[in-house]
Amino acid sequence: MTEEDTGTRRKHPEKALSAAFVRTTTKPGKYSDGHGLTLIVDKSGAKRWIQRIMVRGKRTEIGLGSTSLVSLAEAREKALENRKLARAGGDPLQAKRTAQALLTFEEAARKVHKLHEPTWRNKKHAAQFISTLETYTFPRIGKLKVSEVTTADVLAVLQPIWLEKAETARRVRQRIGTVMKWAVANGWRQDNPAEAITQALPKHDRTPKHRKALPYDKVSEFLVALKASEAGEATKLALELLILTASRSGEVRLADWSEFDLENATWTRPAERMKMKKEHRVPLSPRALEVLADARKLNGGEGLVFPGMKHGKPLSDMTLSKLVKALGYDVDVHGFRTSFKTWAQERTNFAREVSEAALAHAVADKSEAAYARSDLFEKRRRIMDSWAATHVADRAVVVGFN
Repeated sequence: MTEEDTGTRRKHPEKALSAAFVRTTTKPGKYSDGHGLTLIVDKSGAKRWIQRIMVRGKRTEIGLGSTSLVSLAEAREKALENRKLARAGGDPLQAKRTAQALLTFEEAARKVHKLHEPTWRNKKHAAQFISTLETYTFPRIGKLKVSEVTTADVLAVLQPIWLEKAETARRVRQRIGTVMKWAVANGWRQDNPAEAITQALPKHDRTPKHRKALPYDKVSEFLVALKASEAGEATKLALELLILTASRSGEVRLADWSEFDLENATWTRPAERMKMKKEHRVPLSPRALEVLADARKLNGGEGLVFPGMKHGKPLSDMTLSKLVKALGYDVDVHGFRTSFKTWAQERTNFAREVSEAALAHAVADKSEAAYARSDLFEKRRRIMDSWAATHVADRAVVVGFN
């Protein structure tokens, strides 16, 4: 049934070939079907599909693949699709080139990671974005074209970890979604499969899990135990300063002597180390100044205030956590901020915004934040002096009883 054999083609112009013929024919030649679809049989016996159609007024030949990979039905479907696109003014060849040039999911993810890297708070967050995808996503869908990833593929990534590693799974889903949004913006796909699987996954228990905190009336007792412990002096001083200033662990561990104005009892923390990415001044109580004076005796007052065991490296967060647990207190280091906040609520008359500013929390109401230009520094000095003085007095009572 060559091009010269027109009898069949006149009867069924769009279905001149059969699947059996495509499978069994070995005679070299060109065998037409419909919509310009032609089966090419080479002298070597290899068989492939081509399509000849008019694209924007020009006769064009498009390769559709080998018969071993593309069935007659698939070839017909693609030929019809190409013809419709060409009649609408499109270019099937260009569409094919675009599809072939599409990035894989892994390639797209690495590109998105590179684009977003300057906006992340620190190198750790940037590294976590790509490392979670490397661990959980690339092994399953990394080699798929970003346009080919389906909701089933995303589901296959998330299901094994959705309940067992809930927080990690949520982050993986969010990061897959970020890559997909970028693909949508580039016109490579119309949907975000990471958002289309909500009903297919069981709901997580979203009950807030609060950090374990020490009751504020037990903090003085803790400081006495801390003072008497055999831990390293720098570790003990770092933990006490953290409590006295109601600071986050990283804010204290990474503190540099250049940030302190001891004469004016002020600690100015740079924006890049703050959660809200805003410079924050901390008033230093008399006891906090004593802690810093002791720390200066250890390292001469240059570089990191609380260096770790390795030269040039700060104390680790785990070092502080281990010390708290070693002293017999099942609480989190971050929980001392809660101790301060509860004390301020229950034992003082300071306004809520003063304790919130002391914790370097952002004003939640955007309208209010637009007008709240003061950092309430002098009021914060009074509350921090009161917080520290409470523990100095209470420690004297605790020690007296011992």
